[in-house]
Amino acid sequence: MKKVAALLLTSIALQNMGAQSFIQAYEDRADMVTQANITTNLQEFAGFGVKKTGTTANTNALDWLKNKYLSYGYTASNMSEDTFTYGSSTSKNLIITKTGNVYPNKYVIICGHYDTIVGPGVSDNGSGTSIILEAARILKNIPTEYSIKFIHFSGEEQGLVGSSHYVNNVAYQNGSQVLDIKLVLNIDQVGGLIGNNNNTITCERDTGGVSSNNTASNAVTQELMNCTTLYSPLQTHLSYAYSSDYMPFEAKGYTITGFYEYLRSENEHTVNDTFANLDPVYIFNVGKAAVGALQHFAVASTASNLLSTNDTSLQKSGEAIRVYPNPAKDLVTVEFQQKVKEFKVEVNDMAGNTVLSFENQEKINTSALENGVYTFTIKTDKGNTTKKIIINK
Repeated sequence: MKKVAALLLTSIALQNMGAQSFIQAYEDRADMVTQANITTNLQEFAGFGVKKTGTTANTNALDWLKNKYLSYGYTASNMSEDTFTYGSSTSKNLIITKTGNVYPNKYVIICGHYDTIVGPGVSDNGSGTSIILEAARILKNIPTEYSIKFIHFSGEEQGLVGSSHYVNNVAYQNGSQVLDIKLVLNIDQVGGLIGNNNNTITCERDTGGVSSNNTASNAVTQELMNCTTLYSPLQTHLSYAYSSDYMPFEAKGYTITGFYEYLRSENEHTVNDTFANLDPVYIFNVGKAAVGALQHFAVASTASNLLSTNDTSLQKSGEAIRVYPNPAKDLVTVEFQQKVKEFKVEVNDMAGNTVLSFENQEKINTSALENGVYTFTIKTDKGNTTKKIIINK
């Protein structure tokens, strides 16, 4: 990815927190990022070895990405591929589109590259790849006003070849703009170095190139910093955008922003860019920030899928629900303030898999569940509510 040796950092930023309000639903979904998923994605990414553009390993990584999205419930109709050539090699960008319900033809793009050189590139850029996957998994069924494109670029390491092809042949065609893009959020090399105090993430704004988009980029980067502080434990540091996949978008006048590690690992483009040398907890925290920010930018529903007892459609209709005890062992009780004849209880693990399902049953046998966090969704003709329950035997 970025070829220069040092990153000039401009100013610590915790500014203007009042510009954005904390939204409980956004935090609930940010909290659905799991360390287990991040780690699994990173290790699987590493397993493909050096994923140089045009190689079999690069193609294998692309197929792996497609299978991930299918496992999350996306279909072939949500996916498209942008094929490009570099020298005698051919490679593909992968684009997954989640359609917005108010502005279906205006897009928020979250992107990062999956190609690597020299080493397995687990930080550069398995870290960004794993975060984009988690964001897509969590937001799959969450209504958003704006459409979201989750894009995995190849050819970044050869000079932004894949993203340049996408911008000039998909976003623009025959010199005319085709895609109305609200903003581009790029995530590149956010793995950190194990052992460092990785408590800060760099947020990147546009300071050069096409000057007409600088003000807009500065504004959305400020929003990115605010979201990071609201929905993750990370501090933020303001810097400038350069030499990654948002730059072809910037050249066309689109608004860009991005994440990049604050304390440099210096392992990029070496055999040392491995899972053992990065900080998976840092990536987990950047993932929470990304999910929070993506919801803000795409204007996600504020009706939480992990609703509390003081914010549910059921309570508003006079049917407040208690789900207890919490933590629980082998039995969970669902209790309605007003009697409900027909209802369904669906229990999901934090990966979104349904593990138990009952109809019209107030005493839920949880003895078969392993220790962990689960969501209990109660569905009636008045609406749905979801509670997060800890099983601890």
